[in-house]
Amino acid sequence: MRKQTVFNDNWIFRKPGCEEQTVTLPHTWNAIDGQDGGNDYFRGTCVYEKSFARPAGDRIFLEINGAAHTCDVELNGTHIAHHEGGYSTFRTDITDLLEPDNLISISVNNEDNDRVYPQKADFTFYGGLYRNVKLISVPFEHFELEKDGTPGIKITPTVDLENKKAFIKAETWQNADKVIITVNGETKSVFSENGHAEADFVIENVHLWDGIDDPYLYTAKAALQSGDEISVRFGCRRFEFDAQKGFVLNGRSYPLRGVSRHQDLKGKGNALSLEDHKADMEIIKELGANTLRLAHYQHAQEFYDLCDENGLVVWAEIPYITMHMKNGRENTLSQMRELVTQCYNHPSIAVWGLSNEITAASAVNDELLENHRVLNDLCHSMDKTRPTVMANVFMLEIDSPILEIPDINSYNLYFGWYLGELEQNEEFFDEYHKKYPERVIGFSEYGADANIAFHSPDPEKGDYTEEYQCLYHEHILKLIEERSWLWATHVWNLFDFGADGRDEGGKHGENQKGLVTFDRLSRKDAFYLYKAAWNKKDKFVHLCGKRYINRHEDETEIKVYSNLDNISLFADGKCIGRQTGKTVFRFKVRLAGEHLIEARAGEISDKMCIRKANEPDESYIFVKRSPVTNWFDEEPDPSCFSVQDTLGEIRQNPKAGAIIEAMMAKGASERGDVADAVKDNPALQRMMGRMTMISLLKQGGADEQSIKQLNRILQGIKK
Repeated sequence: MRKQTVFNDNWIFRKPGCEEQTVTLPHTWNAIDGQDGGNDYFRGTCVYEKSFARPAGDRIFLEINGAAHTCDVELNGTHIAHHEGGYSTFRTDITDLLEPDNLISISVNNEDNDRVYPQKADFTFYGGLYRNVKLISVPFEHFELEKDGTPGIKITPTVDLENKKAFIKAETWQNADKVIITVNGETKSVFSENGHAEADFVIENVHLWDGIDDPYLYTAKAALQSGDEISVRFGCRRFEFDAQKGFVLNGRSYPLRGVSRHQDLKGKGNALSLEDHKADMEIIKELGANTLRLAHYQHAQEFYDLCDENGLVVWAEIPYITMHMKNGRENTLSQMRELVTQCYNHPSIAVWGLSNEITAASAVNDELLENHRVLNDLCHSMDKTRPTVMANVFMLEIDSPILEIPDINSYNLYFGWYLGELEQNEEFFDEYHKKYPERVIGFSEYGADANIAFHSPDPEKGDYTEEYQCLYHEHILKLIEERSWLWATHVWNLFDFGADGRDEGGKHGENQKGLVTFDRLSRKDAFYLYKAAWNKKDKFVHLCGKRYINRHEDETEIKVYSNLDNISLFADGKCIGRQTGKTVFRFKVRLAGEHLIEARAGEISDKMCIRKANEPDESYIFVKRSPVTNWFDEEPDPSCFSVQDTLGEIRQNPKAGAIIEAMMAKGASERGDVADAVKDNPALQRMMGRMTMISLLKQGGADEQSIKQLNRILQGIKK
C-alpha cells in the first residue's frame, strides 16, 4: 500500500552569518527582508537538515513541492538530487541509501545566475523550502513518481455537447504488467506496455464542469496488484477561443473576467499554508471573478485544486519573464515539462503561458523566437487539448513575428498609469482587432498603484490615491464591457505583493496595484467596483472613500458601487438623491461640519462618517502638488528649453539631454529592477519621446518643487 507522510517538522535551518534554528515548513528566509524595500534581501544558499528513522515500505521517495530556486539534496552524506526551478514538485528515490537512522540535507539557493528563471522581474524571488516536503512509501511495483514530478495518471476528456457524452482517455505509467482503471463506476483491466497503460471510457449524460455555475468533478482511480493505488479528479468541459466571440465554454459565450494572483503574503512571503490559499480563494469568490491568471510561475497544487472546485478558468505559465537568457533555454523547457505534467489533469486550466513581457529587456531576434517555438512545440506535443498564449509587453509592436508563435495572445497595457493616457488602451485594442480580426486577443495585465492612506478630491495619475485607482479601473471596466471579443481580461493584481526593488507610493518593497492590501486586511475601493460588476449573487452597496474622512472641499463627491440598480443617498438622515443605474453611482454633498452618510438599496445599506476640514489633510497627500494649473511664475522663454517641451526635443540637445537622462535613471531605479532594465527599450523610448516632460514628470509622481526646479534648469539652456 502507498503511504504518504508530511515531513515538515523539526528542520534545522542554517543561513550564513546567523545562528542555526529549528523551523517548520513551509519556510522562506526572505519573509521580512524580501518585503522591506532596498532590493537588498538575502540571495544565496541556505541549508535545511533533518534526522529521521527509516520508514516502512519497499521503495521510499522524497517529494519536495517547492524549493526556491535551485536545490541539491544529500542523504547520509551522498548527493542524490539536483533541481533547477523554484515552483514545481520533484521526487527522488532514496531507498538504497537509507539506514536505520538517517540525515537528510537540502541546500537551497536563490542567488542571481544566468540560467534559472526568473532573474529579472517585478517581484521578490523568495528563497526556501516554502511548500511541503513529504516521504512516500510504495511497493516494489508502483506507479511512476520521478519523471517531471508526474502524478502517474493522465486523464483526457473530449466532450460531445450535442449527444451529451464525454469520451475519456485514461493513461498511467508504472513498472507493473497490469493496471485496473476505474472511471465513473466503470472498471477496466488493461496491460502495460513499456511502462504505459491506457483505457477508454464513455460517460453518457455527462455532468459538465461548467465554470463558476457548476464546477462538477469526476474521479478516476488506478490500482496495481501490489496494492499501490492513485486517484485524480477531472472535469468534462469544452473550451473554445474565437477572435470575434472571445471565450466559449461548453458551447456558450463565457467572457473571462478576473484577476491575477501572486503567491505571497505580508510577513510570510511565499510560505503559505493551505488555510492561506483557502482565504485567498474566498476573496476571489467574493469578487465574482471567473478567471485567474496565476502569475508568473507554477502555483501550489492545492491552489489549482481550489480553482477546480470553484470553477475558475485558469491561465498557467512558467517564469520565462522580462529578459531572455542565452543559457536559460533548457530551464524554460524543464519548467514547462513539469508544469504541463503536474497540472494536466486540472479542468480549470485553459491555456499554457509561454512567457511574460519577454521583449521588455530583450530584442526580438532569432534566438528569442526559436526559444518560443520549441516551447510552443513542447506544449502541443504534451497536450493537444489546450492552446498556448503569451502576455506581451505594451511596447511590443503588433506586427512583431513573435505574436505568430502562440495560438492566442494577450497584452499587458498600462496607459494611464506608467505612460500615456487612459484612452490609449481602447485605441490600442481597436487598432489591433481591426488589423488582425482573425487573431484571438486578450488583456492580460492592467492596473494602477494605490496606497489606502492617500486621498484626493482631484485625483490624477501618479498620486497613488485610492480615488485615482478607482477612476482608472472605472475607465478600463467600461472598455472591457464594450469589447466582448477580448477572450480574457486580468486585473493586475488581486493583492499587493512583495517587490523588494520598489520604493514608491509611501511603501517600501511592495507593488501596490492590488485591489486588496498585502496583508489581506483591507479591500480597496476599486475591489468593490469589480464586485459590483461581476458578483451577481451577493447583493451589496459600498460607499467609496471611507478612509477619506477629512475633506477640505466645500462640496464633495460621494461615490457608490453596487450590483443593485436603485440607490438612495442620505446625509445626516435626509435623502439628498436617488439614482437608477449600473455599478457606479455619483452624488454631490455640501460639507459643513461632520456628516453621517448612508447609501441604501432597499434593506441593504452602507454608512460612513466624513467631516469638513479647513485645510487639506497633509497625511492624505503623497505627491505635493499645487491646486492651480499654472505652477510657474511667468511664461517660459520659448528660446530656451522647458518642461513643456517633449522628451524627444530635449534629448536632441546634449546638455539638456544629459540632465534628463540622469533624472530618469534615478526614477526608474525607484520602481525596481524591471523598470531599470526596460528603460532603454526602443519602442518605449519612441512612445516617451512624443510626450511633454511635464506630463512624464507628473505621471511619475514628481512634486511641484521638483518640476519647478527642473524647469528653471532647462530655462537656462538655449535651444
